[in-house]
Amino acid sequence: MTNSYRDAGVDIGAASRATALMAGAVRSTHGPEVLAGMGAFGGCFDAALALGGMAAPVLVSSSDGVGTKTLVAAALGRYDTVGQDLVNHCVNDILAQGARPLFFLDYVAAAKLDPEQVAAIVGGVAAACRAVGCALIGGETAEMPDVYLPGAFDLAGTIVGVVERAAMLPSPDIRPGDALLALPSSGLHTNGYSLARRIAAQEGYDARPPALAGQSVGEALLAVHRCYLREVEALRGAAELRALAHITGGGIYDNLPRVLPATLGARIERGSWTVPPICAYLVERGGVAEREAFHALNMGLGMLAVVPAGQAGAALAAVPEARRVGTIVEGAGVELV
Repeated sequence: MTNSYRDAGVDIGAASRATALMAGAVRSTHGPEVLAGMGAFGGCFDAALALGGMAAPVLVSSSDGVGTKTLVAAALGRYDTVGQDLVNHCVNDILAQGARPLFFLDYVAAAKLDPEQVAAIVGGVAAACRAVGCALIGGETAEMPDVYLPGAFDLAGTIVGVVERAAMLPSPDIRPGDALLALPSSGLHTNGYSLARRIAAQEGYDARPPALAGQSVGEALLAVHRCYLREVEALRGAAELRALAHITGGGIYDNLPRVLPATLGARIERGSWTVPPICAYLVERGGVAEREAFHALNMGLGMLAVVPAGQAGAALAAVPEARRVGTIVEGAGVELV
């Protein structure tokens, strides 16, 4: 009997075809800083070229995935959005430290690789990288039939960015009375999908409830995770930005305290922003309690920013879609009022 890798369930040729299909998209993110990318054993980035002129550059890194949102993408046969979700999520994470993105690496794995599917996923990664001036310099595409279920795939990535040490966030100057501003989310972003999928299963992804104004549940769930790089740059140009909290898994209750001193908390005012229709639908359809909703979902609060109260007006003028949603107060924790 003759054994081969293909007999064991791994098609090396499929990985090669996927690489060829994504090559153009990946290389479109490269600038002169990229010294080695696809095909090399390691991506190489010219730090001296990228960081020239900085006084005390600090590298900031983050790794994340898109969780079970991949199952929604697979169910709908749409793979061009989750790559954007991944990059935008990671960019927002390092924004919370004040950093701008430099380069990105991705990881795509499945029980069986479909070259066109992988190319669509990585095409989305590349598109989001181009939009923020971030080089996609490497990654991994893996076929693992004994690890992943048929039809399922996993997507994760790592970002590296940079910030001047003096500009790192959060600032030590956060004070009671500071204003809390919110940048709106586009929907669930990349968190809460295990709960959302359970609720959505009651009517199915093709359902078009009146609350979604013509969108299907599946379409609303696949809305791309927003990137807040441009909005944060505008805020920094208009006001003293003291902290940023990316509202991901754990919602406002877990994420906002991560950027506040132990002696300070926040009071957030109900009704001071618009809750996305998909969030409202899931809460109503699933009978989700308010605290659970704000713990599992972002509920429309994609990124929270802390600025001095006297500068809130200038910040809101610079980013008109932002909303003042609360205030920093003495005492730990987050309270909805």
